[in-house]
Amino acid sequence: FAPYSMERHQDLVAEAAASEGVSYRRLGESLDGRAIDCLDMGEGQTQVWLYARQHPGESMAEWWMEGALEVLTDPADVIGRVLRSKCRLHVVPNCNPDGSFRGHLRTNAVGVNLNREWSEPSAEKSPEVLAIRNAMDESGVDFAMDVHGDEAIPAVFLAGYEGIPSWTEEHGERMYRYQRLLARRTPDFQTAKGYVRSATGKANLGISTNLVAERYGACAMTLEMPFKDNDDWPDVAQGWSPERCKAMARECLGALVEWLDGADA
Repeated sequence: FAPYSMERHQDLVAEAAASEGVSYRRLGESLDGRAIDCLDMGEGQTQVWLYARQHPGESMAEWWMEGALEVLTDPADVIGRVLRSKCRLHVVPNCNPDGSFRGHLRTNAVGVNLNREWSEPSAEKSPEVLAIRNAMDESGVDFAMDVHGDEAIPAVFLAGYEGIPSWTEEHGERMYRYQRLLARRTPDFQTAKGYVRSATGKANLGISTNLVAERYGACAMTLEMPFKDNDDWPDVAQGWSPERCKAMARECLGALVEWLDGADA
């Protein structure tokens, strides 16, 4: 997929941090000493966490983040305005700066897959996750989206938190309602293809979406986008592109506005 360089990441963070109403936090440091950047904005009570690139080779995730931050920091964008009025948003555009710099596909500087560390993160192996989870402990989490790319499934889909110990149908319905809203908003999103759901009580709490749903009672989800193309609506010339990632971010945020209003599809 199209790369997303560390230089572009730094420009993205700097530009967003300079926007009105946005504050920058260094949540912690990676093992190589790089900042775990977080951008906070909004005056509302609903705590929203958006985070990406736990797997650094999935560069489409940070293109999605660029699109999301454009919406959230544009004073003329009504979707961003509504979300900033209703939510306190915490945006981590790149959870794994060492892996991004080193050219890793799925791991940090010491070969650890960060998206298996959420139940027991450590300063020695996964300080990136430890820093983010500590910040989540401080704020609480109502809604969370972890943004990824999937090499095998040529579609955009969501993975939820079925199988967590505290699972209830009511809790799960919060995610399913969001999924229906997103499917109604854009043909680029679908629900037929995706991962097999975890059996009752069998969810891996090392995975962020499961841990965040369990630990905070949040509506949490993993957004997956394709590396090559969306088979439902293929683009022969461009495939799944940075532009489509950014467009998907806007639809995800628009669906969040509807979700907060209690809408259903």
